[in-house]
Amino acid sequence: MYAIDAHHHFWRYSDAEYGWIDDSMQVLRRNYLPGDLEREMPGVQVRQSIAVQARQTLEETLWLLQLAERHSFLAGVVGWAPIASPDFPGILESLQSHCRLKGLRHVLQGEPDSRYALQPDFRRGLCLLAPAGLVYDILIYAHQLPAAIELADLHPNQIFVLDHLAKPHIAAGELSPWREHLHKLAERPNVMCKVSGMVTEADWLDWTPEDLAPYLDAALECFGANRLLAGSDWPVCTVAASYSRWWQTLRSWAAALSRDEQESILAGNATRIYHLKDHEG
Repeated sequence: MYAIDAHHHFWRYSDAEYGWIDDSMQVLRRNYLPGDLEREMPGVQVRQSIAVQARQTLEETLWLLQLAERHSFLAGVVGWAPIASPDFPGILESLQSHCRLKGLRHVLQGEPDSRYALQPDFRRGLCLLAPAGLVYDILIYAHQLPAAIELADLHPNQIFVLDHLAKPHIAAGELSPWREHLHKLAERPNVMCKVSGMVTEADWLDWTPEDLAPYLDAALECFGANRLLAGSDWPVCTVAASYSRWWQTLRSWAAALSRDEQESILAGNATRIYHLKDHEG
């Protein structure tokens, strides 16, 4: 059963542009480009993927879109654009000429104000995404979930995809209040969730599939199989697991589900939610 990797990154590494990569992440201090990922994909039956922004620059967004034009396995891009800027409408109009732009994301987890996305300028820009057919990826920490619930309520026509389950504290084994907040967010039908980025929230050196299972189970209980998307968070995941180990772990967990449910999580939901097309062949 093939999969779509709904969340990974590419970059040309420099210390200045990737300051968040600290000494504990030495493995990430190099270039990660399409050829590197393409070599990993056949071994885990991943056929297509979605590249997600790692820097908050238009330059990177345009670079990712150029890569998608050159590499058929890249079915879509979730980029960055200055949503809160008065220039955003014109920028969005320009970006829409790229058919593989599928969504936008702001690094909300890095904002000191947990309610940053609720400010009027940001919301004004966000209102333009649904008419453009674009998804908004929510990148937050668990404590920011209440603001995400409010945001989803204020924009009921916008499709949101929660990245990395909002990064619960897996290493500490904490389920509450993350699980309760996740359940409330999932009550909003316009919100989906990526099962991705989990191994880096666990004990990098000593995690087991059993450590992740309660969080995967909670995500399934909250969102159901028709609103979960599989992603790797490659190459960030490699500080804690190889690409193949992550996919083996996810597939093993999903094996208890029906075939239709597995197909939905592994590929079908990403295709539907991000309006992907098969560019291969």
